[in-house]
Amino acid sequence: MRDLSAFPITHKWPATHPDRLQLYSLPTPNGVKVSIMLEETGLPYEPHLVSFESQDQMTPEFLSLNPNNKIPAILDPNGPDGKPLPLFESGAILLYLAEKTAQLHGAVAAGRYRTIQWLMFQMGGVGPMFGQVGFFNKFAGRDYADKRPRDRYVSEAKRLLGVLDRQLAERTWIVGDEFTIADVATFPWVNNLIGFYEAGDLVGIKDFTQVTRALESFMARPAVIRGLKIPQRPQ
Repeated sequence: MRDLSAFPITHKWPATHPDRLQLYSLPTPNGVKVSIMLEETGLPYEPHLVSFESQDQMTPEFLSLNPNNKIPAILDPNGPDGKPLPLFESGAILLYLAEKTAQLHGAVAAGRYRTIQWLMFQMGGVGPMFGQVGFFNKFAGRDYADKRPRDRYVSEAKRLLGVLDRQLAERTWIVGDEFTIADVATFPWVNNLIGFYEAGDLVGIKDFTQVTRALESFMARPAVIRGLKIPQRPQ
């Protein structure tokens, strides 16, 4: 059995199964990327809820794993060379898990790089821009009399959706007919944009028929259905 006691995060979130990958997360668009990936690959893991309400992400234990105080983060007891590996940033975690399991990252080198480029597209564009739309549409931003900031992000969100729509026009998934980490990273944000953020009409989501087609397929995957609820929030 692995001894993870050297990692302070395990003092706040003890590992019941220290031989399994430890996931510290919350079911947000970034958080569920990793839980969905873990469900898709079948890699054994143990989830731990990081509550924003109690500021868990600002505790010394969590900061010891991720100094950027963001979820998700992982601690893999079976990392490279058999040593435990702590890791943060959802994109980096997806790449690591894809390589660790040899799944969802393209069967050949060229395919892997095409997958990575679309993963970077999500990390640098889709996530930040959709998040800003959410702020200005659902949260404090809706009270701003000046709508230019909101409209700026809505315009960029539409542009990004257009890029995705054209990419999906002749493909089942973002990279091709193979489901990859690019899809795992992107579609939770699309789902959040039109669901939790209630911005579907604002961005004209009905105009992006290929995106909505792929999103429907994504949301029907058993691993996605499970992963969207992990870690479970308190009832």
